[in-house]
This record gives sequence, structure tokens and C-alpha cells, in this order.
Amino acid sequence: MARTTSRDAQALFQSLRSVYTATPTSLKIIDLYVVFAIFTAIIQVVYMAIVGSFPFNSFLSGVLSCVGTAVLAVCLRIQVNKENKEFKSEPFVSLQPITGHLFGKEKLKVDLAFGLNFLKAVISLSETRSHYDLAPERAFADFVLCNLVLHLVIMNFLG
Repeated sequence: MARTTSRDAQALFQSLRSVYTATPTSLKIIDLYVVFAIFTAIIQVVYMAIVGSFPFNSFLSGVLSCVGTAVLAVCLRIQVNKENKEFKSEPFVSLQPITGHLFGKEKLKVDLAFGLNFLKAVISLSETRSHYDLAPERAFADFVLCNLVLHLVIMNFLG
């Protein structure tokens, strides 16, 4: 039984290694960053267990900063990965909710000049990208902005 378990484990690690070699370098860099953030949080917890947690706010801020950064990096990895289909979207072409019926047979009359120009701009921008996917630059900008907000909250928590 132990031999089959070790063979199964070796086969599993071999298949994971072969699949991971096909992963793009940018995703491997993000993975390394996540491992570093989690490792830093573990080091802080071990240090707190050995030395003590006198400034508890500092310990909590450090660990939450590491874990929050790792979570945001995982979100970045999910958004940047080309194989994920969750972030693929279709262009906005339906105006049915805007011009549909409001009450019975009365049509909703709204000045759509600004709205239509905005929709035309969005459609033309989304048609220039292939497969209507989320741009990696947009995902990285979200990552940077969320990290900025996270660390501002962490600094505020420090006092």
C-alpha cells in the first residue's frame, strides 16, 4: 500500500511539473511573489511565537499586509492568465433596457446623446482587442490601486 501511494505521489508531482513548465514566465513570477509574501507572513508568526507579541498592532499589520498582498497577487494571476474564461466578455451592444417599455405601452424617453456616444466609444475600444478579454495592463493597474488602498489601511492601523 505504501509503495502504490508513493508511486501515485511521484506520478502526481511529475504531471504537475510537466504542466507547470508550460506556464508563462509572467505567471511564474507572480507565483514566486505569492510564495514570498506567504513565507514572510509565516516568518512573522514564528517570530511572534518565539519573542512575543508586545506591539500587537505591528504584528497584526505585518501579517495582514503579507496575506492581503498575496491575495491581491492571486487575483492578478487569475486575471492575467489567458486560459481563464471568466474574464472574457462580449461588447455592449444591447440598448433594450434603455429604450424598453416603462409602464405598459409607454416608452421611456431619455436624452441618449451622451449615453450613445459613450456606448460607441466602449464598443470601438472593446472591438480592437481580441476575444474581448480584460487587458493585462488593466489588471495590473487594479492590483497596484488595491495594494495602495491596502497599505494605506495598514499604515492607519499602525497608528
